Amino acid sequence: MTSAAMCPGASDGLKLVLFDCDGTLVDSADIIHASMVATFREAGFVEPTPEATKSIIGLTLDLAIATLLNRPLDAECGHLAARYKEHFLASRHLPSFQEPLYEGIAELIETLAKRDDILIGMVTGKSQRGVRRVLETYGFERHFVTIRTADDCPSKPHPAMVLECCGETGIDPASTFVVGDAIYDMQMATSAGAKAIGVSWGYGARDALIATGASAVLGRPGDLLALID
Repeated sequence: MTSAAMCPGASDGLKLVLFDCDGTLVDSADIIHASMVATFREAGFVEPTPEATKSIIGLTLDLAIATLLNRPLDAECGHLAARYKEHFLASRHLPSFQEPLYEGIAELIETLAKRDDILIGMVTGKSQRGVRRVLETYGFERHFVTIRTADDCPSKPHPAMVLECCGETGIDPASTFVVGDAIYDMQMATSAGAKAIGVSWGYGARDALIATGASAVLGRPGDLLALID
């Protein structure tokens, strides 16, 4: 698939689908929580609960840590974010490491990739390295034509990730669907002028997704196709 940014006029009639990663494409809550617990324990802070960790998934690491500590973003949060990355990277070598796809996601991506009227992208609080690992693991590299991560843009819910993907592909935000499991995804989408679509299988609550801008909450991945059409 060729990016619309490389093909003048290719955006005519095209739709852009931008997926969040953690909690939307892959279930990474356990490994994220374990890495966060190790980071907090090492620094002498009270360990977050699994529920607290799930509530900040999607934010950039330093902001996520500041939120868990209930304090403004500062230099120590940046240091803790760096240590988290080290713990997370180390965990990849453990036999127990998993970031499994949610049921139905592989089929959805393959179906969307075959359509001439749709481009696929990703907007995530993951790092570029983390995204590349997920894409390579599941053979999705060729399908995602635009990607923005925590390495590239301000943290969600800032609209930059969506707007930059729209600019790269030449597709208007009004023709763009942002699919995610967190309130930050919904807020980001609405701020960018895109359509916010929540998912029920991730870490966010349905009512919270609707309250923050979701026009629909998917019960299963395949339900997205009817919404796009």
